Amino acid sequence: MKKRLTRVQRRVPSGLIALTLSLIAVSTLVACGVTDPVSAVSPAASGAQINTGPEQNRIRAQLDPAAAKLVPAAVKNRGSLVVATTGSTPPLSFHATDDRTVIGSEVDLAQLVADKLGLSLNVQLTSWESWPLKTQSGDYDAVFSNVGINAERKKLFDFAPYRAAFMGFLATTKSNLQINSAEDISGLKVAVGSGTNQEKILLAWNAQLEKEAKKPAELVNFSSASDTLLSLQAGRLDVSLQPYPSAVYQQSTSSALKIVGQINAGWPSETLVAATTAKNNGLVDALSAAINSAIKDGSYRQVLQRWGLSNEAIPSSTVVR
Repeated sequence: MKKRLTRVQRRVPSGLIALTLSLIAVSTLVACGVTDPVSAVSPAASGAQINTGPEQNRIRAQLDPAAAKLVPAAVKNRGSLVVATTGSTPPLSFHATDDRTVIGSEVDLAQLVADKLGLSLNVQLTSWESWPLKTQSGDYDAVFSNVGINAERKKLFDFAPYRAAFMGFLATTKSNLQINSAEDISGLKVAVGSGTNQEKILLAWNAQLEKEAKKPAELVNFSSASDTLLSLQAGRLDVSLQPYPSAVYQQSTSSALKIVGQINAGWPSETLVAATTAKNNGLVDALSAAINSAIKDGSYRQVLQRWGLSNEAIPSSTVVR
C-alpha cells in the first residue's frame, strides 16, 4: 500500500491552543452579549456550557472498596494513578485559559477512576507518538486520550472501555462536501493525526481509490489542533478527520465550521475508546471496575453531559485483553 503523506512541522507556542480557544470563546461570548472573557464559557452541541477556565470544580466520585482491592500493590503503595493525556484536543484534553491547567472530559473521567480506586490523580502530558512506548515502559499507569481499541494495540495493551468511538470530518461552512466513503475523499487535501486510527482508515481508503484507478487524497499531518483549524479556515485544506467530540466542539464554537461526515473509529467494523494500560500489568480489572462503579452511581454520565458528550456514553465497561 502506497502511503501518501505530507508532514507539516511547524513549531507552535504552547499558548496558541489556549489562545485559539479563547478567541473562539470570546467571539461566542460577544455574540451572546456576554462581556467577561475571563469566564471563557462556550456552548456545546448538546446545549451544555463548557468551562474552559482553570477552576474546574470537577465532578468527583466516592471510593469503591471492591474496585480498590483490585489495584496492584505497587500502584496502591504509591498512592497515585499516573495518567497520560495529550492535552491538545478540546474537549477531550487541553489547556485551560491559564495555559497551564490540563482540563477536559478525559481528565475528568480519569479523576472519577482515581477516586473510585482511592488514589490521587497524577496527570502527565504526552505526545500521541510517545504514549505507547512510555506506557509499556511503566512511565504511565494508564492513558486517557481517546485511544481506540484495535487488533494491533491489543497485542501490547489491555483496555477498559469508557466511551463510544466515532470520527468526524470537519470542513468550513462554505464547503459542499458530504463524506461517507472512500470515493468522497478522492483528490481532497485531508488533515489527520499521525499514527491515529483515523490515519489508518484514510490510508485504507486511499489504497481502495488507487485500486480503482481514482486519485487518492493527500493526507497532511499538523503538529497541533490549532494549526489544523487555521489551515482549514484559510482554505489550505478541504477537510480534517478528527475525533467526533472534537469536531462537535469546533462546530459548536465556530460559525465558520461544520461536520460533513461521520464514521466509526473502528471502520470497517466498530470499536470503543478505552483506558489503556500495559499488557498484563494487573491494572485493567481495577480500571474497568472503577468505570462500571461510576456508571452505576451516575457520576460517569454527569461528566459526559458536562462536556456535551452524552451521546457517546456506554452502558458498561468490559475488559479487552
